[in-house]
Amino acid sequence: MTTLTVDEREALIQRAVTISLLTWRRAEPSDKLDDDSREGWWGDSFPPVDNDRIGSRLWLLRRRSLTAQTLLDAQAYATEALQWIVDDKWANSVSVVATKTDLNSMRLVARFDESSSSPLRFTFDNIWQVINAV
Repeated sequence: MTTLTVDEREALIQRAVTISLLTWRRAEPSDKLDDDSREGWWGDSFPPVDNDRIGSRLWLLRRRSLTAQTLLDAQAYATEALQWIVDDKWANSVSVVATKTDLNSMRLVARFDESSSSPLRFTFDNIWQVINAV
């Protein structure tokens, strides 16, 4: 196995984070939907590992107001989507913070702690616009 440089590893994790957050995961049976679409990536229908799924459920927030509860739900959905990075031992832990930056804007910051280097931090300033573009 080839050893990655710090920059290569950070770029790899950044791509994984972007795919994990911006690919829409299929809604859970218990999720409230505002239409008949459960979204989701077709490849999750045949996962090589049972219950292995790609993406986030952030899209479920698309028709909600940007409230304190919406921010908490965004943090929970993003953490769920990124947990595989910890489970697969790419990082020791992940934490996500969602903040309202103005009337119609949400910032999402994901931080990964690794034992071999300083924490990695990825910021998505336009996440609310991405969620609502669906």
